[in-house]
Amino acid sequence: MPIFLFFLFLLLSCVQVEVLSCNELDRDSLLSFYKHVSFPPSEIPLNWSSVDCCKWDGVTCNRDSRVTHLSIPGKRISGTITPFLGNLTFLSHLNLSHNQFSGTFPFTVFRTLKSLDLSYNLLSGTPNYSLPTSIHIIDLSSNRFNGSIQSPFFNGAPRLISFNVSNNSFTGPLPVSICITSRHVRMLDFSMNKFSGNVSQGIGRCSKLEVFRAGINSLSGWLPFDLYSVKTLREIFLANNQFTGSINNSISLLSNLTVIDLHQNELTGEVPKDFGLLSNLNQLIIHTNSLNGSVPPSLMNCTNMKTLLLRNNHLGGEIASLDFSPLQKLEAIDFGNNSFVGNIPVSLCLCRSLTAVRFAFNQLTGEIPACLAGLKSLSHLSLSDNFLSNVVGALKILMRCDNLEVLFLSRCFKDEPMPNDDHLLHLNGLQNLQILTLGGCGLKGEVPSWIGKLKKLKVLNLSYNQIRGTIPKWLGSMPNLLVLNITRNHLTGELPREIGNLKALVSDETDPNLSNLALPFLFDTLQYNRLFNLPRGIKVGNNSLSGNIPAELGNLRLLRELDLNDNDFNGSIPSELSHLVNLEKLDMSGNHLTGEIPESLKKLHFLSALNVANNDLEGEIPKGGQFDTFTNASFEGNPKLCGSLLQKSCAGGQDEMLPPAPATEELGTSWYTIPFGLGYAVGFFVVSISFLLRSSWK
Repeated sequence: MPIFLFFLFLLLSCVQVEVLSCNELDRDSLLSFYKHVSFPPSEIPLNWSSVDCCKWDGVTCNRDSRVTHLSIPGKRISGTITPFLGNLTFLSHLNLSHNQFSGTFPFTVFRTLKSLDLSYNLLSGTPNYSLPTSIHIIDLSSNRFNGSIQSPFFNGAPRLISFNVSNNSFTGPLPVSICITSRHVRMLDFSMNKFSGNVSQGIGRCSKLEVFRAGINSLSGWLPFDLYSVKTLREIFLANNQFTGSINNSISLLSNLTVIDLHQNELTGEVPKDFGLLSNLNQLIIHTNSLNGSVPPSLMNCTNMKTLLLRNNHLGGEIASLDFSPLQKLEAIDFGNNSFVGNIPVSLCLCRSLTAVRFAFNQLTGEIPACLAGLKSLSHLSLSDNFLSNVVGALKILMRCDNLEVLFLSRCFKDEPMPNDDHLLHLNGLQNLQILTLGGCGLKGEVPSWIGKLKKLKVLNLSYNQIRGTIPKWLGSMPNLLVLNITRNHLTGELPREIGNLKALVSDETDPNLSNLALPFLFDTLQYNRLFNLPRGIKVGNNSLSGNIPAELGNLRLLRELDLNDNDFNGSIPSELSHLVNLEKLDMSGNHLTGEIPESLKKLHFLSALNVANNDLEGEIPKGGQFDTFTNASFEGNPKLCGSLLQKSCAGGQDEMLPPAPATEELGTSWYTIPFGLGYAVGFFVVSISFLLRSSWK
């Protein structure tokens, strides 16, 4: 028995030693790396306290206890990547993505790597070295690498399969030399850099290439012709460049293509007539070019099509001649900003998967087909700037689209009656609607009360119509309204004080952003699914409103634009407007306002535009804050105003011309002439969509 226990002890000891074993050099190398990094207070540091480094977080070893994988993405680690990791001579996979590493990366010390992922860090430097011969996959995207990529960079990488350097600051010509030394490459992503010049012949040598992305650069010339010979291609993304010439019909021979994105270039000619041969195509995005002619009927043979964006070209023809019925998978279609004529095609109603339709800015006629009510997934519809008729019938049809969130119908139904409660007596649809624009139609009538039933409505544009009567008080009780535009109508009476109760402009608790709206038919590919934020505003200018400006407007602390211009408002400017701490634009010009400009308005630190011209204001113009950035045009037409800006002295009550300002100030070279709020307003938005607040809304 003692002998048995002895051998059992020896066996367990051996097992324990094997489990706890860790190559000492590997362990020391990892610890040396760890000493040069740090974690934010909110992040739990890596658990690297064990004796055995093979048990550490993100570390994988082989049977010989040598480190082969180091994967610690998304830990918000900062610091530098030291060459000590190069001592991990068996390391084949390194993933440090989605952290905050800075400085350069010591490529030359890693000679055994097969996969390298450094994406989403703060790394910089110029690639003046050669890749390791063992490398298969490399991802340097979303960093700060710069300079040009020279041919020697790829000399030692014949096994390279995937190469991603998107979203950096690389310059020079596109490095198609990669196709000479790395002919097995399947994915190339050069997008979002500063590459320039023509794309020379050579990309065709990547005979196994499946994904080719070089969009958002400054590439020019014709599309590389040898690209059409790469039969394995599944995706081409060359958007946002300066490519010219036509799209060769040979592209139709690339039968594996699923994505073609060439939008925002300078391409001319017609849409290739044989696009219908691309049976696997599910995204065709060629908007914002100078393509002409008609849409080839063969395109309707692409039965896997999900996204079809052709807007902003010179295309035309009878749109109803196209049979959309085979496109059963179609989700988003945008033919806007072209010259299509005829009726909205009824065949479109058979595309049951449609979520977004945009035919705005064409020459379409007739009525909205009743069958659109069958598109139960439709959430975005834009038909603005056509010659449509029967707005009442249109709304009766669309109210049956239960998921409709965005509806643009501006400048369509010329001089028709405003749909009122008699027309829509039993309205119980449109309950998910968040944007409604009926501007510029010349609609006659009053603000209809059925709009008050749209509890999710956040944007309402009724501008440039012939609406009469008063502004209804119930508008102030709409729980989510954050943009109201009723300019250029014939409204009378007072501006209701209840407007100051709009919850979406009073408190952030109501989530006043359209954060759940993705508008793929309106924006570029890279803007899909981004937050859709709107400048919160109230615009009631160019009416015949009277009475005092309600002090309750000061409750709307989230307001960014307030336009009260060209009405018949009287009385003084409420000092409560100084509570609008986010206000960027304030226009009260063309009224009958009296009294002084409140000194408290200097508290509006984001105010970049102020206009109180053509009133009857008096006293000295406030000094300091944003008032030092405004010109005299903001105050003209008020004879009783005085101050240095108007070169009119306020001393002793006697008008006295002040000496002219120094020449440097007249030229706008003084630092204080820069509107502080303007930088904030421009930087805040990822996408500028100010058209939604203009009178020419879609």
